[in-house]
Amino acid sequence: MTDGVSAEQLRNVMRQWVTGVAIVSVGDQDHAHGMTVNSFTSISLDPALILVSMERSSRSHQMAHQYGRFAVSILHADQQDLSEIFSGRTGDDDRFAGIKAALTPSGIPVPERSLAVLDCSIEQTIDAGTHTVFIARVEHAQVSDGGTPLLYFNRAYRKPTW
Repeated sequence: MTDGVSAEQLRNVMRQWVTGVAIVSVGDQDHAHGMTVNSFTSISLDPALILVSMERSSRSHQMAHQYGRFAVSILHADQQDLSEIFSGRTGDDDRFAGIKAALTPSGIPVPERSLAVLDCSIEQTIDAGTHTVFIARVEHAQVSDGGTPLLYFNRAYRKPTW
């Protein structure tokens, strides 16, 4: 039972919100997983804090709790294939299989060539409906030499035309 709008009404409204596309990676070189997210934002510059929302039933959610950290990779416009893989649309097994990955300073695998990467430690969690909001301290940040971001709008990937 919901108070207010239905899940479908909220989906229809949120489809009108343009977002960037990112991958949250968890684990280590021997045991890694990840998921595509668009529920990601910065919340404080001092200290450097971000938030990510993950569905509680996901493997990435469980591993984030287990490891106490995660990394966020902001995807480049030509990385739509990675977004599809990490969304689980191509299967839920080893999402890093066959993907060129680098390690963050804390040892979390991340896809190579992303626009930017944040290496984070979890500071706080908040249960919110079917999801958990993870508030995390950014311990390391890296930006690539440039590029165009991958965008998502109205159930389709987009590339900016600027």
